[in-house]
Amino acid sequence: MIIWQFSEQAYHPAFKVPGPMRVTLAQRHCDPVEAGHLLNRYLDEYLLADELGLNIMINEHHAAATCMSTSCMTTLAILARQTRKARLLALGIPLANRSNPLRVAEEIAMVDCLSGGRLEVGLVKGAPYELFMSNRQPTGFMERFWEAHDLILAALTNQGDNFSWEGKHFHYRTASMWPRPIQQPHPPLWMTASSATSARDYGRLGYNCATFLSGAVARSVFAGYREAYLAAHGVEPGQDKLAYLALVACADDRATAFRRAEAMKSYFTTAARLDPQFRNPWGFNPVDANIRALQAGPMAMRPRMRNGKPVPVDGSIEEYMDAGLMFVGTPDEVHDQLVRFHGETGGFGNLLMMGQAGELGHEDTVDNLTLVGREVAPRLAELATAPLEVRYEAVG
Repeated sequence: MIIWQFSEQAYHPAFKVPGPMRVTLAQRHCDPVEAGHLLNRYLDEYLLADELGLNIMINEHHAAATCMSTSCMTTLAILARQTRKARLLALGIPLANRSNPLRVAEEIAMVDCLSGGRLEVGLVKGAPYELFMSNRQPTGFMERFWEAHDLILAALTNQGDNFSWEGKHFHYRTASMWPRPIQQPHPPLWMTASSATSARDYGRLGYNCATFLSGAVARSVFAGYREAYLAAHGVEPGQDKLAYLALVACADDRATAFRRAEAMKSYFTTAARLDPQFRNPWGFNPVDANIRALQAGPMAMRPRMRNGKPVPVDGSIEEYMDAGLMFVGTPDEVHDQLVRFHGETGGFGNLLMMGQAGELGHEDTVDNLTLVGREVAPRLAELATAPLEVRYEAVG
C-alpha cells in the first residue's frame, strides 16, 4: 500500500466563529499574516512527508476557512521544486471553477516538468457550493466537464502541430502548449467516486479511482470499478488503481493518539457548517440521485458504522473509527485497523492519509507523520502485492 500525506490546510482560528465556514464567512475573520504562517507550516509538513518516503496529495477549495488551498497547482509548483522523491497528486482540479481548460493543461505540464515527471492529476467535479463563487451554471455541468476533460487530454498528448478546438462550450483558434509534460502520453489521471455507478465509468477509462471517507460503501465502489475495468481491458486492475481517503492519528500510546484524533475531528464538524441553499444547487446533481436522497432522508449520505447506523456529525472517535473514517492508535493498532479495512473493502493500493486535519498542531503532526512513515508504511507495503482472499460483487 502506498501512503499519500494530505491536509486541507485549514485556517482553524476561524473555527470558533459562529455560523457557516464556507461562502458567507466574512473575510474580516482572516488574519493574512497568520494564514501565511499556517500555509508555510503545512508546506513544511509536506516536505517532511517527502523525507519519510511518503507521497503527497493536494486538493483545492474556495471561499472556505476549512481549506486555504485555493489552487492545488500553485502548491504543487512549490513542492515540485522543493521535494525530491514523492509523487505529487492534485486531487483534484475542480473543473466547475475553470473557464479556461487549456490553462489547466498548461499548469499540469509546467508542474510535471518542474518535478521531473512526478505529477499525477485528478480532474474532479468540485463542490456544489463553489459554483456560487465561479459564477458557473450548475445545469449541464457534466457535459462541460467532459468537454473540458477531452480538451485537456488533447493538449497534454499533442506531440505534433498546434490544433484548434471548436466545441459546444469551449473555442480555441490555436492550442499551443509550452512546455509539454514529461510523462507520456500524459501524467496518470485520477477521479473520485462515491458509488459503484461512477466508479464503473472510471474503470472503463482505466483511470485511478479514489473514494473519500465512504466507509463500507468503498467495497461497492471498488467492486464496480473492477467489474468495468475487467470488461473494458480484459484483465483485472491492480490494487494500485484504487485509493481510499481517511484520517490517521498515530502515537506511541493510545491516549495520545485519541487526543490527536479529537483535535482532527473538527474537520468533520466544520464541514457540516454550510448554509442549506448552497448544498445542492438546482441542476448540479442528476434527478435520480436527488430522488434517492429525498427517499432515504437527511442522514442518507452519512457513512455508516458496522451496525448500519449513520455516524453522527459530532460522533465519538470510536464511532468514526467503526465507520472506517478514522484509524487511531499506536503504530501496531493503526496497522491492524488498516489491514482489516483493506480486507473488508476487497483491497486498495493507495491510502490517501489525512495525517493533519482540523486543529492538529505542528508538533503532533510531525510525530504522527514520522510514526506512520517509519513504523506503519513499511509494513503496509506488502498489501499492494498480497493476493486478495475475498472478492465482492458490485452493488448500487
